[in-house]
Amino acid sequence: MEEKNYVAISHRDPVFPEKLRQAGPRPDLVYVKGDLPDPARPSVAIVGARLCSAYGRQQASRFGAVLASHGVQIISGLARGIDAWAHEGALGVAGSRVFGVLGCGIDVVYPRQNGPLYRRVEENGGLVSEYPPGYAPLPRNFPLRNRLISALADLVLVIEARERSGSLITVDCALEQGRAVYALPGRVDEPLSAGCNRLISQGAGVACSPEYLLEELKILCGKKMPVEETVNFGLATDLELVYSCLGFQPKRLQAIQEETGVSVRKLKELLLELELDGWIRELMKDYYVKLK
Repeated sequence: MEEKNYVAISHRDPVFPEKLRQAGPRPDLVYVKGDLPDPARPSVAIVGARLCSAYGRQQASRFGAVLASHGVQIISGLARGIDAWAHEGALGVAGSRVFGVLGCGIDVVYPRQNGPLYRRVEENGGLVSEYPPGYAPLPRNFPLRNRLISALADLVLVIEARERSGSLITVDCALEQGRAVYALPGRVDEPLSAGCNRLISQGAGVACSPEYLLEELKILCGKKMPVEETVNFGLATDLELVYSCLGFQPKRLQAIQEETGVSVRKLKELLLELELDGWIRELMKDYYVKLK
């Protein structure tokens, strides 16, 4: 009989990852091989096309390696293509920490050709799944799995994605969870870059280099966060109310409206005024973040 080499962690357990409580819907139980990501260290999820180009492979490996060399934990879905190359790049760095979130049972290696990578990820970080051991990698599992990838990360990086790529589901989840989203720009005539270029046109951050992302992570994950002071605009109470409900993580227009009770039409006018005055920024359509 094969020895059990995983643990099952209930959402009631104190060691259940706090970030997964934000997954929406929160998994009741997760199975873990190896370790869970350390919440005290920054984490970046790198996702993208399974059938990627040489450019995509090179950049996934490069970003994975450089980020890992600065202590950033790398998270992906352990799929073929960009996911695997990001892990390979990170694993080339001594002491790197990498994590795979599976769309099947914790003991199921999928895809099969990633068997050696699966074992290396387990040894140098860990594997996580909400599906019970032996559960098959059904197509419906993967869109649900994507919300856990983004939940465990502080920042989601998309490297190559077609217009209708499954990676864009991860982006939607990330924005709902208040995670930062970045995309690698590509040629305008390259179908594998169409999804990334569209994200950038809608306000996603431009992943121009791993070093740039490291600077952004310092802002997102810095130990010393700026003290939020009450801002006296000398303007209408509604303006102060809208500003006060924003944070340094993206927030959706609908959530702002529900919290403030301001009508959508009036809210858009107030948000535009705040943005023009340099207090906030619209990161993507209907997602806003405080700048100071």
